[in-house]
Amino acid sequence: MSTSGDDLSVIVVGASGDLARKKVLPALFALYCQGYLPKRFTIAGFSRTELTHDAFRERIAEYLTCRYAPGESCAERMDEFLARCFYQPGRYGSRDSFLDLFQLLQEREEGRIGNRMYYLAVPPSVFLDVARAIGGAGLVECGETRPWSRIVIEKPFGRDRQTSDELVEEMAKVFTEAQTYRIDHYLGKELVQDLLVLRFANLVFEPLWNNRYVSDVLIDWKEPIGVEGRGGYFDDYGIIRDVIQNHMLQILALVAMECPVDSSAKCVRDAKVDVLRRVKTLGLADVAVGQYVAADGKGAHRPGYTEDPGIPDDSRTPTFARAALSVENERWKGVPFTITAGKAMSVRENTVRIRFRGIEKNIFCGGPGCLPPNELVIRVQPDEGITLGVMNKQPGLGLSLVESTLDLRYKAAFSAEIPDAYERLLLDVIAGDKSLFIRSDELAAAWDIFTPVLHEMEEKQVKPLPYAFGTDGPGA
Repeated sequence: MSTSGDDLSVIVVGASGDLARKKVLPALFALYCQGYLPKRFTIAGFSRTELTHDAFRERIAEYLTCRYAPGESCAERMDEFLARCFYQPGRYGSRDSFLDLFQLLQEREEGRIGNRMYYLAVPPSVFLDVARAIGGAGLVECGETRPWSRIVIEKPFGRDRQTSDELVEEMAKVFTEAQTYRIDHYLGKELVQDLLVLRFANLVFEPLWNNRYVSDVLIDWKEPIGVEGRGGYFDDYGIIRDVIQNHMLQILALVAMECPVDSSAKCVRDAKVDVLRRVKTLGLADVAVGQYVAADGKGAHRPGYTEDPGIPDDSRTPTFARAALSVENERWKGVPFTITAGKAMSVRENTVRIRFRGIEKNIFCGGPGCLPPNELVIRVQPDEGITLGVMNKQPGLGLSLVESTLDLRYKAAFSAEIPDAYERLLLDVIAGDKSLFIRSDELAAAWDIFTPVLHEMEEKQVKPLPYAFGTDGPGA
């Protein structure tokens, strides 16, 4: 067989599930419409569901959008893309099932061995079974040059430091660390990436980015919906493992890390690892947890967490958590970093708030704290943007001060389409750029922060505080 660096096969394992249909496959279509996929490519879906090629294509088509192929060209582009999509049913841990997939790929690759990306859109419990079956079927190229094999796995990566280490060790027996892309889709969001540019491409911020000028940092993630059918998965992990230990901790690392030596993947990830290793390990006194209960509002009954099918009535899994973290280094000593995440909240919001100290000697009023301090807010979602609260003189003959906001809204300021996080991250996998993916030592450092408190909560059976669906969490 010949090899070709221009060929690409993307194998989506778990292709009948929501993640594949609503995120991964639409992102691949968006890349195709923009010309980022090679001329010869194949999309192969694999899952346990019995589907024909045509039935699989119908499921995909439902979620494809025309953002990058407007007007009459959209239907044509969809038809072209769907014609490259095929499906193979099988069992996740079965070598024979992946040999059937291999036969399908051979037919599509016409004797050429191209690059292969495996996207595991499956529960973490079957990661190893799938990887071993892929390896057992001979579908992994050993080299790191073309033709390459790369695997993308979704969080959560384990349940604690020990299970994470075991997963890393066992996965490495099939796919090397260089071939493994641990995806956290928050790292692909526009405003998360802009944190690096905001900090290190603007002289005005870096001199103030320390404990002399910053009083505290708030990182908030709120979702106005409950688990809604995902209770079986969520109840195994909870809000800390599902959101805080990965998504929010990655944002904290980008906010708090030192300037990397350069913008290469290695140096950026080195800087993140260094700051995560300086975050103090959490104890019970540093964490508050809650669980939403039923509430009536907006003309409907909104069920509580334990009313979801599959969730035990006595579940102690938190759907809300607030954690107070501290970075033990010269830059941040004494500055609290507070992370809050919750489901069934009042709004949908993900923000980073850098709150600056007040002016000690203020000539305009009585003394320290008499004016609101400056606050820099980075809105990750929705309505991406950056705002800075400043004090101004109220227009008029007198001297009256008023707080106003310098507001940069991305959709208003930039005409370009803001790409979906999965589009950017999948393109990076194809290009071999690991800047936005999580390295094994970074994963270990993140688990070291939360593993002790997670174990302590489970051993002492900490009961989450109740909060009504649609509110801002428990009052305590």
